[in-house]
Amino acid sequence: MTNDEIMKLGIDEADRTMRENKGGPFGAVVVRDGEVIAVSSNHVLANNDPTAHAEIMAIRKACEKLGTYDLTGCELYATGYPCPMCLGAIIWANIKKIYVSGKPLDCAEIGFRDQFMYRFIRNGCINTDVLKIESLDREPAKMLYAEYAKMNKVIY
Repeated sequence: MTNDEIMKLGIDEADRTMRENKGGPFGAVVVRDGEVIAVSSNHVLANNDPTAHAEIMAIRKACEKLGTYDLTGCELYATGYPCPMCLGAIIWANIKKIYVSGKPLDCAEIGFRDQFMYRFIRNGCINTDVLKIESLDREPAKMLYAEYAKMNKVIY
């Protein structure tokens, strides 16, 4: 399949679920070695889940199908430029290449608010009216982390 044909799978899925009022106009496809592993779309409205973005849903499906949390060797096709949350998930999944159709400004033009998140990160995640981050005692978390390390658990 060509890149355009693969992207069309995501576009068609996004169009279908958007019309079913399951979520926004976003689709994603995970591919490995030219084989389509997963196709999904935004399900924020259907699932009442703000994390149910197309890229996240496609990553979840691909991981389930492949039986792994590590998608090394996979590529992701997204109808929109991934938001910061999705970029984080893509990086955690070890996906090294993304093909995108839409750009961040395209989504901003219709009201999606990714831009403020990019600004928040770019500004060093300082406290704002949108989000306040307050540090508590570090010791409980550090003890938990030390115990995990002592158990020789998987670092991912």
